[in-house]
Amino acid sequence: MIIGVGIDVAEIDRFRAAMDRTPNMADRLFLEQELLLPSGERRGIASLAARFAAKEALAKALGAPSGLLWTDAEVYVEDSGQPQLRVRGTVAARAEQLGVRSWHVSLSHDAGVASAVVIAEG
Repeated sequence: MIIGVGIDVAEIDRFRAAMDRTPNMADRLFLEQELLLPSGERRGIASLAARFAAKEALAKALGAPSGLLWTDAEVYVEDSGQPQLRVRGTVAARAEQLGVRSWHVSLSHDAGVASAVVIAEG
C-alpha cells in the first residue's frame, strides 16, 4: 500500500549559489558519504542537487512534518546504480508512525534542473 508520494525539483545553479553562499550548508544537508562518489572524489553539484530534491520529496511523502533532520535521511546508490534511501532518527520515527516499510526513489538531472520522486510504501 502506498502511504505517501513526494516530488521535488531543484534548479542546479540556484542550489550551487546557495551552497557557495553558505559554506557549512553541505554539512547540514548531507552525510559525509553522500558528498563522495564511490571512487572517493567529491560528488558534482547536479548530483547533490538531486539528493537534496530527494530529501525534500521524502519529507513530502511523510506529510512534511516539522522537526525532520536532513541528515536523518541518506541517499545512496546500490552497486547496480539504483538510488536508495536509508533513514534513521527523526525520519525513521515518522516513517514508523505512518507504517512505512520500504522506499522507492528516482533521481534525475538535466537542462539545469535536478528532480526526485519518493514513494513511501507500507
